[in-house]
This record gives sequence, structure tokens and C-alpha cells, in this order.
Amino acid sequence: MGVRKDPVVAKERGTRARHRMSAARSSSEPDEELMRALYREHAGPLLAYVLRLVAGDRQRAEDVVQETLIRAWKNAGSLNRATGSVRPWLVTVARRIVIDGHRSRQARPQEVDPSPLEVIPAEDEIDKALWLMTLSDALDDLTPAHREVLVETYFKGRTVNEAAETLGIPSGTVRSRVFYALRSMKLALEERGVTA
Repeated sequence: MGVRKDPVVAKERGTRARHRMSAARSSSEPDEELMRALYREHAGPLLAYVLRLVAGDRQRAEDVVQETLIRAWKNAGSLNRATGSVRPWLVTVARRIVIDGHRSRQARPQEVDPSPLEVIPAEDEIDKALWLMTLSDALDDLTPAHREVLVETYFKGRTVNEAAETLGIPSGTVRSRVFYALRSMKLALEERGVTA
């Protein structure tokens, strides 16, 4: 048996749906019966309509239909007073929900996969690596004699006497070279934007 698609049939359906909504509101369990009536009468056609709006995304379409029917249930009092079918109201609400969802996705930054960030070293490791590169570059600006006394005393942790013994020079020379090497090092670091 085919369904007639003419204004008389549409008006009868709208009247039946409003009657069910009125009856559901007056029964002992109005909320459940109202939702069932709305779902039976409008969910199928509404889902077909919304599927076209959301490019076939069934999950999203079902969510929109559910939200539309909930809004109809919440506004049942005003729908009962309306003349004609409830479906145009439902279609308008569903369309607005789809539009609002589209707008909110456009306003929100696109989500990205965080997995590439896991291979980047932590911030303190990057800072440490940059500092070591700058320090190494500044050491290259020193004379070989100044560089070797700084390496022995500051980087290897030797005392002046131990550095003097290792380098085969007097300890007074080590002290003097360390003093001038630190001055040169300070200038080299300032040239690279590092200030103490």
C-alpha cells in the first residue's frame, strides 16, 4: 500500500502527531509516550533529510536527529499550539543544528596527531643542547693555550696544580691563562647574545 503525498494526508498526519503529543502530555507517563510518538512519526524521514546535509555521516546524522527530537520534546507545549505539521519545525531545527555544528568546527583549530611531538626532545634538553653548541662555538674563538687550560680546569674539574702538571707548565701560568681565557670567553659569548 503506497502513501499518498498530498496536502490532505500531510494535514492529517500533522493533526495526528499533535494529538499524540497532547495525549502524551496528559497521560500518566507523558515524557516517554511523547518521545515515542515523535520518534515513530518523524525519525525516519528526518534521518534521511539530515544524512543529505551531513554528506552521509550516519553517526553525525543520528546525533542531529536525537538532538532535534529532544528539542521538540522540550518545546512540546509550543508545538501543540502551532497549526499544521510538526515536521517543518523539526526540519528547521535539524538544519540549524547541522549549521551550528559546521560553524563550531570551523571556529575550532584543527586537531593534530600528537605522536610527532613525542620524538622531539623536552624543552630543557633543547636548551641544554643549544647552550653546549654556543659554548663549543665560543671555545673555538679562543687561542689553543687558553682553550686547553679552561678544558682542564672547568670541564675536567682539575685543580690549578693538577692542570699545570697535565699541561707541563707552571701553575702561575695556568692561573694567568685561566684569567685571560675567561675574559675572552665572556666576550665570545656576548657576541653570541649570551649575557651573564
